[in-house]
Amino acid sequence: MKMTINKNKKTINETINETKPKTNARTITITPIIDIVGALADGTLSKNLYLLDNNKANGSSGEGTETLKTMVEEGDQLIWSIMSLEPEAFASITDIVIDSAYCEPQQRTYPGSDVVYWFGQVKKNLKTTPYSLKIKVGNRDEELLTSSTPCLVGRSNP
Repeated sequence: MKMTINKNKKTINETINETKPKTNARTITITPIIDIVGALADGTLSKNLYLLDNNKANGSSGEGTETLKTMVEEGDQLIWSIMSLEPEAFASITDIVIDSAYCEPQQRTYPGSDVVYWFGQVKKNLKTTPYSLKIKVGNRDEELLTSSTPCLVGRSNP
């Protein structure tokens, strides 16, 4: 039900719609694929981590490398979910270190399961914002940190 005060005033619905961000937000999945045997043997993620996203058609680059550049815009939703080349081995993202002015990833669990993923929303347009992944691998006590820097790259610069 629309309510108008008078002809010169906007409806409540029109006012609400004007305050919503106008964006064509996408859901972008970023998948770190880890060679756990190699990471444990080397004690590093270097040359043992391959990053992919589902946004190559929109400008992402560096697919399959440690330096993935994911093309994003304000409002885009990002999902990080890790995979292993050795499915019987354990790997888990324990933190995503990124400038919180642009994105604040939070750990979540898919409903009805124990499958963990990380979710964040791009808060505002950006130029290039690097991030690091902290990953728990196998039964190793210490987390491994990405040695190369993947980043989010803005489609439209501020």
